[in-house]
Amino acid sequence: MGSLGGLRAPRPPAPKTAVIADDHPMIRAGIRQVLEEFGDVEVLEEVDNGLDAVRAARTRRPSLFVLDLSMPYARGVEVFVEIRRQSPETRIAVLTGMSSSGLLAELTSAGVDGLFLKRGDPSVLARGLRLVLEGAKFVSPDVVALLEARPPGPELSPRERQTLSLVAQGLTNVEIGERLHISHKTVEKHRTSLMAKLGVHSMSELLAHALREGLLDSLSET
Repeated sequence: MGSLGGLRAPRPPAPKTAVIADDHPMIRAGIRQVLEEFGDVEVLEEVDNGLDAVRAARTRRPSLFVLDLSMPYARGVEVFVEIRRQSPETRIAVLTGMSSSGLLAELTSAGVDGLFLKRGDPSVLARGLRLVLEGAKFVSPDVVALLEARPPGPELSPRERQTLSLVAQGLTNVEIGERLHISHKTVEKHRTSLMAKLGVHSMSELLAHALREGLLDSLSET
């Protein structure tokens, strides 16, 4: 027998899913508790390093990915960019212990969906993650305060930041190109652009400036 009046019952909304990436078990446990208290979010997996974070994005394709910026094996904006590439529909919220206004500005420019400091108010994190899950963008008030106090300076693209991080690790142009799947000539262009934007004339000056200004996120995590 067909449905009454030819009408079908509405389908229930698809369950929301999440992956948590942080190398501190207590942080992961706290985030899991926040998400589970929503009542409609299933935490599919917890990971503690950058490589597993990228793998989880590719295989799980969750509704929400809560990401720490500094973990073993792969770090910082490099992981964010790769997760976005592997699972474009996933909403990404970054929860970081870093307070570099330069890095925070780059993350907002790169299109992060949520941005929070680990030292922030847990109630703000809960409210913000709920909004991110519902499709909104959310930057916590403490991050906004840091961004508003930031003096104007050059904006680095996510790819330039990736290059800078790998240069700091001592990789050659060829090795960086292999890591980022670009040619060594493109890597050289990124290096040249970095030096021009930051007003330096050698690689040693570039690294010293980047460390001083908090641009080397992989070295600045607390």
